[in-house]
Amino acid sequence: MRCRLGFILFCFLILLSSLKRPQTTIYIIGDSTAAEKKDPQNNPERGWGMMLQGCFSDNVLIRNYAVNGRSSKSFLDEGRWKNVLESLKPGDYVIIQFGHNDSKLDEARHTDPKTTFFRNLERYVLETRSKGAIPVLMSPVARRCFYKKMADSLIDDEKLRDVAYDEEKINSDTLIDTHGAYRHIAQDVAQKLNVFFVDANKISAQIEQKHGVLGSRNLHVWLKPGELSSIPKGRKDNTHYNVYGAFTMANAFADALGRKIKDLRPFVRHYDAVVSSQGHGNYLSLDSALSQMPKKGKYHILVLDGRWRLSKAKLNRNVKITWGRYAEQVD
Repeated sequence: MRCRLGFILFCFLILLSSLKRPQTTIYIIGDSTAAEKKDPQNNPERGWGMMLQGCFSDNVLIRNYAVNGRSSKSFLDEGRWKNVLESLKPGDYVIIQFGHNDSKLDEARHTDPKTTFFRNLERYVLETRSKGAIPVLMSPVARRCFYKKMADSLIDDEKLRDVAYDEEKINSDTLIDTHGAYRHIAQDVAQKLNVFFVDANKISAQIEQKHGVLGSRNLHVWLKPGELSSIPKGRKDNTHYNVYGAFTMANAFADALGRKIKDLRPFVRHYDAVVSSQGHGNYLSLDSALSQMPKKGKYHILVLDGRWRLSKAKLNRNVKITWGRYAEQVD
C-alpha cells in the first residue's frame, strides 16, 4: 500500500512539474515571406513563420503576426505593432523582419533605408526591450533572381500571386541581390543597439544558390498551367515560398536562432515530417506523411496538431512519431 501511494505521489509530482513548465514565446512581425496563409488545403503558398513551430519543442510557442504586404511603416501605422506590444511579457522574443515592402513607392509603405527604415527598426527594438522582452533582428529573405536587369527595377511582391506561368529570363548563374541598401539595415541597427541578429538574407541566398538556377524554383510558388486546379493558369513567383521552401527556410532559421541565442538552443528540433492540418508543417495529414516513409533509414514524424487515427500496420520499427501539445491520437 505504501509503495502504491508513493508511486501515485511520484506521478502527481511529474504531472505538476510538466504543468508548471515555463513556455517561451517567440513573436514574429514581418511581411508575406513569413506570414500565415489562408486555405492551406488549396493554397500552395506558405510563410516560413508558419513552419517555425515545428522546429522547436513544446517549450517554445510561436505567435506569428507577420502580414502580407506590410512594411516597417505600415505595420506600425495600422496598429499591428501596438497589439503585439501589449501582449509581450518579460522573457519573450520578438523576431523583427522587414525590407521587402519598404522599397515600395506608395506613401503607405515606403521608407528610406538610412533614415525612416533605420528608425523604425530602432523603435521596434527599444519598445520590445521596454516590456522586458528580447528583440531579434533579421534581414529580409532573398528573392530568387538570376536576371541582372531585374535587380534594377522594383518588384511588387504581392502582384506576383497574379502572374501566370511563362518562361523566365536568365543571364546569371549567381543569385542577384534585389534589396540594395535595405538588406544591411537590420544588421546596422543590431550592431548599434547590441541586438541578436540573424542574417536571413545570407542564409536564404545560400539555399537558393545551392538549389541552382532551375532547382531553386522548387522553393517557390512556380506552377505550370493545369498543375494545380486552384491556380489553373499557373504562377511564376520568385518571392513567396511553397511548402518545401518554407519548411527548408524555417529549419535553417531555427538553427541560426539556436546558434545565436543559447537559451533557445536546447529547444531546436528537426523532423523529417511535420503534420499539421492548419498548414504549419510539410504534410497536411498523418497518412500523407506516412506515405513518404522510406523503406530503409529512420523517419521521425512530429504531429503538431489535430486528431489522428494511427494504423500500426502502416508503421515499421524505423518510424518514430512525436505527438505535439495540440495533437491527439484517437482509436
